[in-house]
Amino acid sequence: MGWRTVRRTVFNEDHEAFRETIRAFIEAEVVPVYDEWFAAGQAPRDFYYKLGELGIFGISVPEEFGGAGMDTHKFEAVLYEETARAGVQFGGSGVHVLLALPYLKMLATDEQKKRFLPKFVTGEEMWAIAMTEPGTGSDLAGMKTTAKLSEDGTHYVLNGAKTFITGGVHADKVIVCARTAAPTAEDRRHGISLFAVDTKSEGYSVGRKLDKLGLKTSDTAELAFVDVKVPVEDLLGEENKGFSYLGHNLASERWGIAFGAYAQAKAAVRFAKQYVQERTVFGKPVAHFQNTKFELAACQAEVDAAEAVADRATEALDAGELTPAEAASAKLFCTEVAHRVIDRCLQLHGGYGYMNEYPIARLYADNRVNRIYGGTSEIMKSIIAKDMGL
Repeated sequence: MGWRTVRRTVFNEDHEAFRETIRAFIEAEVVPVYDEWFAAGQAPRDFYYKLGELGIFGISVPEEFGGAGMDTHKFEAVLYEETARAGVQFGGSGVHVLLALPYLKMLATDEQKKRFLPKFVTGEEMWAIAMTEPGTGSDLAGMKTTAKLSEDGTHYVLNGAKTFITGGVHADKVIVCARTAAPTAEDRRHGISLFAVDTKSEGYSVGRKLDKLGLKTSDTAELAFVDVKVPVEDLLGEENKGFSYLGHNLASERWGIAFGAYAQAKAAVRFAKQYVQERTVFGKPVAHFQNTKFELAACQAEVDAAEAVADRATEALDAGELTPAEAASAKLFCTEVAHRVIDRCLQLHGGYGYMNEYPIARLYADNRVNRIYGGTSEIMKSIIAKDMGL
């Protein structure tokens, strides 16, 4: 295993020191109570304050707003690896940093940043983003939620519904995508705007906490808006240009899914290797059999390839050079590799692999959504094909 560690160049000493801190934190604060979170279907709200104290939320937030001001995704990458390695998740906090923060950094005015970012960093205000609607799925241009400017021009009136909103139960603020104008014949994506909506607003409600196949500790909810008043000061960016903003951050979102999937595949091999060395059948460790060795060797080769793809995408993202097609390619490849590897590693566990008390079973369920959210594998193939001139 040593040569992979030596040849990997994506992380430096600072990232490895961060890794040690995160690994110790997970062992002390997450592993002992994770079964309770799993049963409850969400992490407790006060856990996010601990993440804030650890500095996880502020890594790339400018120093003037309480963050560390580091313009890199590599610390997030370490988080993906360490949570997967331990077979845990940090609840619904991933969208707080990976999805919501890029919009705040890109679109918020100085006045908005002063209001939003300090509490973002501490975990005092957790953020989510609401794009998907019950009838739209990947077709964001088909959204029906509306935000109409009041006659006196002081606020927008928000009406509609959203679904599959990760972090939606605990969220204090939600970036809501809504129609401020009708689509045009030339461009059905015209007329979408983004708003920072306070979840305590009158008319805002959280519906069902959705019962998902996997990602059990990540709270996912339906949201409803009935005449919710949103101050004009909480419009993010320019009116009617929301769709272009959404497209701008898709590359980083898809990088996150790709890297997370690779990290899960790597963890699956670790879990399987440990299991087959300890489990005995017919008087011998499962690891003794040639089929076991061949299966794990094949899985390791796939993980090595996914690691290279994930690391290359990380470097490109940090350099501001990750194109939509490259992000789609990384997501497609890493999520498909993870699908194959985790399935094969579960098989090596036999019947125990189907039991939720084993991390491989939870990993199997958690991984499935990677080929769906952030754009399905089919959408990724369409993006890549278009980039190829097909």
